[in-house]
Amino acid sequence: MIRYGIIGCGHIARKHVEAIRATDGAILSAVCDKDPERMEPYLGDGVEGTVDVEEFLGRTDLDVVNICTPSGFHADLTVRAAEAGKHVLVEKPMALTLEDADRMIQACRENGVQLSVVHPNRFRPAIRELRKRLEAGAFGKFSHANATVRWNRNQEYYDQASWRGTRAMDGGVLMNQAIHNLDLLLWMMGDVEEVSSYHATRLRRMEAEDTSVSILKFKNGALGVIEAAVTLYPRNLEESLALFGEKGTAVVGGPTANWIQAWQFADLSEGQSEEVRRRVHEDPYGIPGHQCLIRDMTDAVQSGRRPLVTGEDGRRALALVIACQTAAETGRPVRMDELVKAGGLQ
Repeated sequence: MIRYGIIGCGHIARKHVEAIRATDGAILSAVCDKDPERMEPYLGDGVEGTVDVEEFLGRTDLDVVNICTPSGFHADLTVRAAEAGKHVLVEKPMALTLEDADRMIQACRENGVQLSVVHPNRFRPAIRELRKRLEAGAFGKFSHANATVRWNRNQEYYDQASWRGTRAMDGGVLMNQAIHNLDLLLWMMGDVEEVSSYHATRLRRMEAEDTSVSILKFKNGALGVIEAAVTLYPRNLEESLALFGEKGTAVVGGPTANWIQAWQFADLSEGQSEEVRRRVHEDPYGIPGHQCLIRDMTDAVQSGRRPLVTGEDGRRALALVIACQTAAETGRPVRMDELVKAGGLQ
């Protein structure tokens, strides 16, 4: 049995608790939060709580620590957990700087523990089908790709907590809302060579950006566009990932990227394509992504293999966000190889 503990009992912790309870071989042993009231819903049935992080990390009945705090705390807590001999599953973004991401990866390596980052969208049925097509070489040579997040986060959302929308603890639309889609873009298209970007804070009273548009050049020669905003009226409109190649066109979209909107390949008949669409549309959500990640981490700890979403994967998505931010702030294109070297680990 793999024993889990959660630091940070805000909104996202609920998904972790549900995922642990739904996973064979996993059990929730303890929670930690500076506010006792936030811990209260999870206590009992063998789950203990503490406001003391040192006491929490010193527990001998914890194998994995799930870090669900505001983003600015992720790095230090991951390092402390690793030094305490705990495996770590950390919410996105894994950190807010590449230097912090490198500290996290290095601490877990040096202490012989696993590090996984919460990018649950990889486990959506439509995304799994898209990945299968990619691995089969069905697209041929890529021409370009688009990652789009057109969502609404109203002012009330940012006013709920003083850390939301800040650069030091949260980040803007790219770091907070769009980073899952950027992870998918990189997972499908491979590494980026160069980024140009524009940012703006148009409608929300916040420190970071609420709107961002970027142009990418991938190392494989394909081009890309990222559009991300939390300013859509009156509600979320679209999250989509579109891939275009010489032998295939695919768009996964909807208000969240769960539905196949285009699916045409040279090696598939219309009937075969329609069968994939039908299968996905019958079960667009599948097993919840957090549950998939808990299952994966449980097996990774038991078997000694690496998790499916590694610290390096989380760092790659973070690096793309930082490249977009840097390009927007400097008004100049950013080469990813220079940015990656500046961060430390390769």
